Amino acid sequence: MKQDSILITGASSGIGRGLALALARPGRTLHLGGRNAHNLKEVATRCIARGADARIRVQDVRDQAGMEAWIMATGTLDLVFACAGITASTTGGEDAPHEPDAQIRRMFATNVDGVINTVLPALRVMRGQPRGSDGVRGRICAMSSVAGLVSFPGTPSYCASKAAVDRFMVATGGNMARAGIMMSSVCCGFVNTPMTARNTFHMPGLTQTGDAVRAILSGVARGRRRISFPWWLAAGSRFMDLLPIGIAQSCYFRQPAGQAGSMPETGLEQPGTPAA
Repeated sequence: MKQDSILITGASSGIGRGLALALARPGRTLHLGGRNAHNLKEVATRCIARGADARIRVQDVRDQAGMEAWIMATGTLDLVFACAGITASTTGGEDAPHEPDAQIRRMFATNVDGVINTVLPALRVMRGQPRGSDGVRGRICAMSSVAGLVSFPGTPSYCASKAAVDRFMVATGGNMARAGIMMSSVCCGFVNTPMTARNTFHMPGLTQTGDAVRAILSGVARGRRRISFPWWLAAGSRFMDLLPIGIAQSCYFRQPAGQAGSMPETGLEQPGTPAA
């Protein structure tokens, strides 16, 4: 696949960082976005050392105007990876676990609006490009999650936001494929990144970042509309979602990740912290 010009959000840490380093090669231009300027500069320095032209943009994906200005100014794009995202769980309460209103709004603004703010201008850029010899104008990949396949009571807004990303990418991808733009949704399980670093419970199927990056790049190159790993966790999640709600919830509530406060909200430490 053509990969001369690549844009990555959430490039300052986690999967976004891993993709940037894996794709850094002579002759390639990497447009790297994130909220942590220090980390972005570190990633860019390493990409440049590998021969790539790395250009950073300290950018919050929730800023629609800023995202549009950045992406439209790239000129051409072969690959776009929407990796920015946050996670969090319910908190304890006198009557029942719940999510604070502000947390829910941040979750959707980052995970859903952030993807839309990345994908829509990227589509405009790619639709103005000529098709390659393979008929493809460009490829766009967004990070969903296995959590988007279930209704997990421990992380309600995270599950809902990732479900929205997956459905949007898969459904829109059916139309955009006719225009020569391949769209992929990544439904991954736990990946060893800063997002999961503070989880104190056992994370089944924990995938190392390098393995996740290889699976994503392989799936994108093959034009897969949905890239799921570990496969057994994705399959199990789909099965659980077919069960009656009461039975599924009784199982979820017994899981460590289903307990209030099990997943601290990411991306809140300071204004310069990346949402990735």
